[in-house]
Amino acid sequence: MRSIAALLLIIILGSIELISQEEPGTVYLIGDSTMADYSGEYDPGKNYMKTRYPLMGWGQVFQQFMVSDSLPKISGLIKTDSVIVDNRARGGRSTRTFFQEGRWRSVFGSLKEDDIVVMQFGHNDASENKTKRYVDIKGYKEFLRLFVSQARQKGAQPIILTPVARNYPWEDENLKNVHGEYDQAAKDIAEEMDVLLIDLNKRSMDHFSRKGKEYVSSNYFMNLPAGKYEAYPEGQDDNTHFQPAGAKAVAQLVFDGMKELALKD
Repeated sequence: MRSIAALLLIIILGSIELISQEEPGTVYLIGDSTMADYSGEYDPGKNYMKTRYPLMGWGQVFQQFMVSDSLPKISGLIKTDSVIVDNRARGGRSTRTFFQEGRWRSVFGSLKEDDIVVMQFGHNDASENKTKRYVDIKGYKEFLRLFVSQARQKGAQPIILTPVARNYPWEDENLKNVHGEYDQAAKDIAEEMDVLLIDLNKRSMDHFSRKGKEYVSSNYFMNLPAGKYEAYPEGQDDNTHFQPAGAKAVAQLVFDGMKELALKD
């Protein structure tokens, strides 16, 4: 029978082991509807399967890439042995409205050293016909500078993404850039501030082009026939937002970009 002293030693050693376990790192996602998570708290009190599905932002499935068998592939970026994806993206937000609504303040207040902040804006910044969202190129760059500099103040690692492609325009079976100067503006800030960059616009244009217009229109984007989904009884034509297959494909493109950055780091 073990002595009281031996039992106490076991308890103490067990407590030390628990205390020494590494706190999970956090990957924050900030951006717009193409990144957002539409399940859970996005529409409190509503049934996602009945009111939103199959709508899915790529950030909604990003946690499955931040698991133990995948993290070694991005060890140059991730400093912890476990990661929580905290998706703060929200539909309709530009860099300016994300800041003005206090959404960035909330992220900034939670940031800790070695966290990752993945930022993807541009879709709504470019909406000149929607003045509540619109941000010109100069303003877009300035807000990106703010997110980058304040993330670094906390010792976090910012990663800028160019905006993911829409399902138009197509020319000669290839998808082209719909984001105008906002694509280049994100690259300009990454170069100016020496920030890690994933060119998601190009990666998604290339991937969608390989799959072909017919395939991505039916399987990736929210082009839905009438009567198939409860949330969209009349169907829908939407070449900006993703179905599950599209969300997973884009999440994979982002993770592939992170793997390449980790190798360079």
